[in-house]
Amino acid sequence: MEKELDIEILKSSGERAKFSLDKLRKSLKHSGADHNLVEQIVGQVKDELYEGISTNEIYNRAYALLKKNKSVFASKYKLKKAIYELGPTGFPFERFVAAILEYSGYHTSVDQIMNGICVTHEIDVVAEKNGTVTIIECKFHSEEGRNCNVKIPLYIHSRYNDVKAHWATKKNESRELDKGWVVTNTRFTSDASTYGKCVGLNLLSWDLPLNDGLKDRIDRLGLYPITVSTLLSNREKQFLLSRDVVLCRQLWKDKFFLDHLGISNTRKEKILNEIKQLCNH
Repeated sequence: MEKELDIEILKSSGERAKFSLDKLRKSLKHSGADHNLVEQIVGQVKDELYEGISTNEIYNRAYALLKKNKSVFASKYKLKKAIYELGPTGFPFERFVAAILEYSGYHTSVDQIMNGICVTHEIDVVAEKNGTVTIIECKFHSEEGRNCNVKIPLYIHSRYNDVKAHWATKKNESRELDKGWVVTNTRFTSDASTYGKCVGLNLLSWDLPLNDGLKDRIDRLGLYPITVSTLLSNREKQFLLSRDVVLCRQLWKDKFFLDHLGISNTRKEKILNEIKQLCNH
């Protein structure tokens, strides 16, 4: 059995933790890299570790080695960082969440005003499927290490209850109002998770629910944000986001946006090849 290294690393939250070779190996496998490449990168990163190294430095080293080998592996590996790049306003994140739900069979709309019994509420995403309406609040953090504490589900649950109380007064409403959702690109604290479970809020974060968190859904459905691309520049990504092209799949469908950007045919071919592999076409 492989011996774990006795090295402490510095997490983005400022906490220190034991370095885990297994975690690094898993995240590399997740990118689609084969066993040999994973072991090669793990070996190289391991040789460069030192006490107190930041998770960011470890990530950058592994990312650079993956990118050198195959850009699509690097794109998948940078998923978490790519979601931070949707910021800083959080609005593209709402569109991203709506797009993921669209591909799961929902009809969605963003930034909707809904009446409560007491006040009106601006809802980030309203999703409808099979006669059921779901209201979803998105909590986006553009900085790593910031998790959602219990105040977030507390606040969102009270808004949901206000909307629900008004919904019950609508005599001609045949659609049912489902449980409320809170979606974040980071994690929920244990108190936030406990409260969400207790009051019946659906909480979706980077890795919650287990095996069905944001990361798992994106990988499973091939719904990567365009910010994962290692070939598009930041300016090009911002241009696409400003035109509501949030997913690689949307860019695959609306390739003409690349012509608007004046991208050469050779580069366009490379970008489309990367996008095609990410979308599992």
